[in-house]
This record gives sequence, C-alpha cells and structure tokens, in this order.
Amino acid sequence: MRSVSSYRYRVDMSPQASANNNDSRQRTPPTSPVSPAKDIKTAFREARSASTGRIRSPERRPLQRTLSKNLPGSKVLPAGKVAIAPGQPAPGPRVRDKFVSLPVDVDDAAATDSTAQLSVAPAEEEPYAQPEIGPGTRGRITVYCVSDSLDREMLDKRLKQRGPQFLLHSYPEAVYGQYSELGQGIVGDVLYFDYGVVVFWGLSKKQEQDVLKNLVAPCQLSPLPPAKAAKDEFQFNYASNEKSNIQNDTVTIDYRLARSHMIKISISHALAQSTKLVHFEARVLNIITDTRDLPEHLANTGEILLSKKEIAQLIGTVFIEKSRVNLLSTVLDTPEFFWDAPDSMQTLYTRICEYCELEERVVVLNNRYQVLTEMLDMLRDHQNNSQSAYLEWIVIWLIVISVVIGLFECTALVGWHRE
Repeated sequence: MRSVSSYRYRVDMSPQASANNNDSRQRTPPTSPVSPAKDIKTAFREARSASTGRIRSPERRPLQRTLSKNLPGSKVLPAGKVAIAPGQPAPGPRVRDKFVSLPVDVDDAAATDSTAQLSVAPAEEEPYAQPEIGPGTRGRITVYCVSDSLDREMLDKRLKQRGPQFLLHSYPEAVYGQYSELGQGIVGDVLYFDYGVVVFWGLSKKQEQDVLKNLVAPCQLSPLPPAKAAKDEFQFNYASNEKSNIQNDTVTIDYRLARSHMIKISISHALAQSTKLVHFEARVLNIITDTRDLPEHLANTGEILLSKKEIAQLIGTVFIEKSRVNLLSTVLDTPEFFWDAPDSMQTLYTRICEYCELEERVVVLNNRYQVLTEMLDMLRDHQNNSQSAYLEWIVIWLIVISVVIGLFECTALVGWHRE
C-alpha cells in the first residue's frame, strides 16, 4: 500500500505542480508557516482521483443521505452516511451528472399525439387558456409517493368534479390531467399513478399541496405518514437548438414538444417508479437500523437479544417487503401504457430508467433482503440449537436422576436381603 508521502511526491513532481510550487515560494514570505496536514490531504485526494479516474462531483450524493432524515433512530456518521449492518451491501450513489440522450423526435411526437385517442371526452368549451411556452422555459418536476395505492374510481370522480381539464386522459395505470386556476389559466400538468405516486409538471409548492390535500388524500389506500412519504425533484427545460437529454436531474426537450402528453407520461412513468423504489429502500433501511446490532451482540456475548416470536415476526416482515417489490408492485414491470404506444415512447421510458438506475437499485435492494433473510435464519437456527441443547441437558439430568434413584433402590434391596 502506498504511503501518503509517495502520493505527495508524485503530485509535486508533475510539471504543473512544480510551477505552482515555484510560484508559491516566490509569493510566500520565508517566515510564513505552511500547513503540512492540509497539503498532504489535498495531495492524497488528488492522487486518488487521478489513479481511479473518478472525480467526486457535488451533485453525486448517496441515496441514504436524503433518507437519513426520515429514519427514526438511525445513526449518522461524521461523513453523513447511515450506519449499515455488517454484511449489508453499501449503497451506491445515483450518478446525477450522467448524460443520457433522449430519443425524442418532433415529427414522431406530433404524429403520436394527433393519433392518440382521448379516453375521456374533452369539454366543449375551453374555460382556461393555454400558457405560451417558448425556448428557455424552465420549471419543476416533483414526484410524491404518498400511499401504497390510490382508489381509481374515487379519483376519477373527484377529478371530474373539480373540472374537465383535470382529467383529460385515462390509462390502465395512470391518469393525466392539467391544473388550472382562475385568472392564470393552465398552470401545469399532473399525473396520478395507481401505486400511490403523483407527478407534477410546472406547479408551485402551494398548488402541489392543494392537489395532494383536496384531490389525492381522500383517494389514498394505506396512506403513508408525512415523515415516510418519498419525494424527488427534477427540472424540465424547453430548448430550441439543444438535443433532448437528461442530466443533473434536468430533462431537456424541444419546446415544440411541451404540450405532448405522451412524452410527459413516458417520462413520468420512469420517475414515478424511481420514487416508489425510494420508498421501498427507506423501508428496508428501517429494518436494517432495527437489526444492525444483533450480529455484533451475538458475536460479543453469544446471546440473542430477540425472542423466538420476535425473530419469526422479523422474518415475516422481510418476506412481505420483498414480495411487495418483486411480486405485488409494478416497479419491475413495463407499464401497460407502452403496449399500445409507439416504440419511441418505450425507448424514451427505457432511457429515463437507465438514468435513474432502476435495475441496479433493484439488485442492491434484493441483495439487502437476501442478507437480512440469511441473518435472521442464522439467528433462528442458533436459537433452535440452543433450545435443543437445553432439552438435551434436561434429558441427561433426568437420566442421571433415574440412575441415582436406581442405585438407591439397588442398595436398599441388597441391604434387605442381608437382613
């Protein structure tokens, strides 16, 4: 292993570093002290980045850094990471500065929207004016996971009561509508997903809360507490001469596609699944936080803190959470919306999933479930072995007692015959 001094020597011997050192010697008076600790740390970080080819960006932050605030009882390390139980896979950061091009064509999108059929009849008169959208228009994309699922029938009813523009398109797994206010016209777009996720395009925080409290809250099935609700934020940028892409959580598309609901639905499907996955990641982190001390206590004392019933309950909880991700949830499935949509829309959805790293995060999540299952199985086997050993000792002592009693009986019989 290379020492810190060797890294410093390699950095200082580079031509650029030598020039910088010469300049610093000319500018710095001989009497001014130099902080060697700071130089060593800086040289070490630069040398490590040069050797690995990785440059740490402030945009790259672990997922747990955002989840640690919502985890009750979680220990936060000095670096800002949540403590993980021994044997658990380390969480990988989602690379936010990754550039992913989006296959969006103006002509194809226009043709797709023109042939798309409305499942809900539009209003005869448009009471609200559409906003003017030009190059350089930016806004917020906010994704909320507020419940396990939504009552679709009640949601459709409430949206129709609110106004015809609130329910424009209805699909097997999603509902698309627009948010409008008197005096402002159409403000933005709202998408409601059956698995308890709502996506907002271009709305303010106050308008988002209005939708969540007055429209979504009465339709929630198994609502999540505010502290456990997952939220993710992105940006959209309508450009004129820039290729469609997503980078640094900013979706850039041509401004002529701003009114294409098919593109927004395709993008929102991937973002909604990503936020739903954040909710599942938070739940498994709660289990990890509750069980992280069990292996260490077993290794130090040889005893298990939990009873047999509590271990069985934890095993059932882990199985339920794992089945929610792999069996009952639609996070791993391609939405039915893309069965009838053009191939370009599914390609767009796939690119957004690639940016959000859905497949990699699902693999890490399942690995965590697997480690938890193995740990709990080990604790259960150890407890069963301890119980079996306890029963064996009981049998042994019963045998000893029976032998002692037999000896006394034999002694008594021998003494009786002598008399």
